[in-house]
Formats: sequence, structure tokens, C-alpha cells
Amino acid sequence: MINLDLLEELCMVPGIPGNEHRVRSLIEDKVSGLCDDMYTDDMGNLHCVVNGKHPEDKVVMLACHMDEIGFIVNYIDDEGFVYVQPLGGFDPRNLFSRRVTVSHYDTKNDESLDYPGVMNPAGLPIHLSKPEDRKNIPAADEFVIDLGFDANGKISIGDMVTMNEPFEVMGTKVVSKALDNRIACYLGIRVLEDLHLHGDNKYATHVVFTVQEEVGLRGAKTAAHIVQPDLAIGVDVTLSCDTPGVPKNKHVTTQGKGCAIGVRDASFVSDKDMRADLIDLCDINHIDYQEVVSSGGGMDGAAMQQAGIGCKAIAVSVGTRYIHTVTEMVDMQDLIAAEDLLTAYLSI
Repeated sequence: MINLDLLEELCMVPGIPGNEHRVRSLIEDKVSGLCDDMYTDDMGNLHCVVNGKHPEDKVVMLACHMDEIGFIVNYIDDEGFVYVQPLGGFDPRNLFSRRVTVSHYDTKNDESLDYPGVMNPAGLPIHLSKPEDRKNIPAADEFVIDLGFDANGKISIGDMVTMNEPFEVMGTKVVSKALDNRIACYLGIRVLEDLHLHGDNKYATHVVFTVQEEVGLRGAKTAAHIVQPDLAIGVDVTLSCDTPGVPKNKHVTTQGKGCAIGVRDASFVSDKDMRADLIDLCDINHIDYQEVVSSGGGMDGAAMQQAGIGCKAIAVSVGTRYIHTVTEMVDMQDLIAAEDLLTAYLSI
């Protein structure tokens, strides 16, 4: 059963690369009492540790990145309009006329310092522009934010900007901003709940909620050096391009057909033994799954695989339509399948 309230809460809290502190605080609250040790490293990764039953137990690390794509304030003009730079990959075609939240940094996570704004490209509106002007697509850093007041004195360089869109349930689907990668944060919390409830973990388990994945898998690199896992699972979303205009050989995943077991993407090739183990578990436990090969994208599994002396690594993902937009969509059955597979893998 999906805890939709938890998933919505995770999606709605703002947290871009380097500003994951609010997400981390929320997760700390949710997992309190579920693990044997919990600490935050100097990079900002949150480590949640469930000890092994025996000293010889292998160490498995799950990486669930906390950051969402967003923007950082880089300039405020004399009239108080806010200019930004992107953190993460945006298709500018999806940025026109968007509502955003500008969060003035505060170590106490004071939500009263969140300001609603609207994002539009600089330039003339439709009534004054020429047809050829309207064919041009501005770059992401050419969009400007209007807060409805002079931002000078209220907003600072380096403040966080996130999309402001609702969490919706639509049939069997969930739609929200930041499903990439609050889906993984949700799964990490649920795995800790499952292990705590049943007390049957097979490994010394480190569920690590990582930072700065969207700008280069940075948090997972440092966290893996700390943990030095024998086995690693990158928990993330992956492409689901099963929509009009996309040939079937480029769908990557099809929604409703199960969780995704990663074979390769642009960042790494997964371990064949772990892949076989996961497939066997799916067959034994009647869990729907899809094997995924993608020519693009990257994820924390690659960083863990290559850290230190390296380790066996694989990805367990949930197929997501319209990825890196405010209308990211997952099928709830695929999410349930991912939780079932992770729990089965970590349990005796």
C-alpha cells in the first residue's frame, strides 16, 4: 500500500543541489528510531545504518538522492527582478509561464522566507512581438522571475528556486514536480520501515540519502568512500517514454509493467550477478519488472561502482513520464514493485 501522504510531503519540500537541508530534515524525522545509527557527513549526505546480524555480513549501500532540479539566484536588477542559473538539466520549452518558489536561505528552515513568483522569458509579450520572435526558445538562464515586489533586500544571491506545482493522483498515476528523485527518498524510508518491522535484514544495510546527484553524482561519490560497500543499489527514476510520438524501441520502460532493473545507461554498466539475483527474486515473489537499457542519463549507481576499489552495483528504478518537468508521472504499481523488490533483496 502506497503512503501517498508521505510521497506528497517529500515532493513538496524544496531542495535543489547544495540546498537539500529541508529534505534531509524531513527524512530525519521520518526515519527516527528505524535504524541503528544515523549521521550526516560533511558533504550533506544522510546515512541511515541498519547493522548486520553477523560481523561477516556484506555491506550493501542504497543511494537515494534528495536533490531536485531547480535554479539558483545569480542576479537581482535595480527593479527587483530575479535572474537565475539552472542546477540540473532543463528543456527550456517546459519553462514558459511557470509558478516558482524562491526560498531565502535560513538555517532554521523558516518557511516564511519562501516567496511565490512567476517565471517568464525576458522580452516582449505576444501582442507586441513578431511571429519570428515567438519561434525562438530562450535558454534556461534567459528566464526572469517576478515576485510581485522588489526582491532587493528580501532575496540574496545563491538563494534557491524550485517549481511550484501541485501533487496529483490521476487514476493509477501520481503526478508531481520532484518525483525525480523523491521517489527514491520514499523508497529509502519505506525500506527502513520494512526492515525495522520485520528485523530480518540480510546485510549490513546503509540507506544513504545523497546530495548533488543532478550536478554530477557528487554526494554518492563521497558517501561511497565512507561506506565502502560490497554491493550497491542506485535507487532512482528512469525514463518512461511510452507516449505519442516516440517509437517503441525508444520507450525505455512502459508504465504499469513493473519496476526497472538497470542494465546500462550513459554512466555505467550494472553488475550481471546482481542483475541475475534481482530477476530471480522477482520471479520467486511474483514481482513485475522490466530490464532497462538507456543510451542517456546517469545515476548514483555509477558513483558507487567506481568509488575506492569499486564494488558490484546496479540500479532499481521507477519508470517516469515527462522527466525533468513539473508533470513527472509514475504508475503506482511500478512504485509498489520497486519497494517489494528492494525489501526482498535486503531481507533474509
